[in-house]
Amino acid sequence: MNIPYEVVEHPPAFTTEQADTYIMGKEGVRSKTLFLTNHKKNKYYLVIMDGAKRLDMEHLTQLLNEKRMSFASPKRLMNKMGLIPGSVSIFGLLNNVDHDICVYIDKQILSERLISFHPNDNSKTLFITIEDMFKFLTGIGYTYSLVEL
Repeated sequence: MNIPYEVVEHPPAFTTEQADTYIMGKEGVRSKTLFLTNHKKNKYYLVIMDGAKRLDMEHLTQLLNEKRMSFASPKRLMNKMGLIPGSVSIFGLLNNVDHDICVYIDKQILSERLISFHPNDNSKTLFITIEDMFKFLTGIGYTYSLVEL
């Protein structure tokens, strides 16, 4: 896709807080990428937001017009994205054969130039521009919604 990137290798990090200790001083928003499901377990959502921000699940549930939402189980994460907990990122969408995950991005991160993600491996952090994040998503056939979280 002709997307330039920078990779920082580090020990496995299972939270954004852990990952941040390895990339201190680097420019860009540290993403928190959450794989969620509705209460019926028949709709899936990938939520991308600033890792320093706490998700208001009640607000998101209302935004998405759902009754209840929760984190998808590790089994569903593996089935839908081919990932284990702690390695969730937009790049897992490459493994979503059913193409049935809705992507929501917090508008707050749009003020940044760069964003970081694990490249489906939590022992690395990859930095790309926000513009290239959108290029990647559309390039693999995903639409996304910008929301205020």
